Amino acid sequence: MRGLKGQRKYDTGMPMKAYSTAQTAKLLGVGRATLHRWMRERKVPVPRTRQVAGVSVRMWAAEDVEKARRFKQENYRKGRGRKAKPKR
Repeated sequence: MRGLKGQRKYDTGMPMKAYSTAQTAKLLGVGRATLHRWMRERKVPVPRTRQVAGVSVRMWAAEDVEKARRFKQENYRKGRGRKAKPKR
C-alpha cells in the first residue's frame, strides 16, 4: 500500500487516529493545563513528541486517551472535582 507521496504505509486493518494535547483535553472534559499537570506528575502516560512542520507536538493514540479517561473516572467525580480521600 502506498501513501500520497509514495511512502510505504502499514495496513493494520483499522485507521490510527492521533489527537493533539488540546484535542485530548477536550475529549476528556478537562483543561489543557490539567492534562499537562497530570503528565508532569506521571498520572497519565506521556506520549512521545513528534516533529510536525518543524514544531514539536505530542500525538495521543486512542489507547493513551482511554488510559487518561480511566484515570479521570477513578479519581474525579462529575461536576464536583476530586473524589474525597478516605478518612482515617
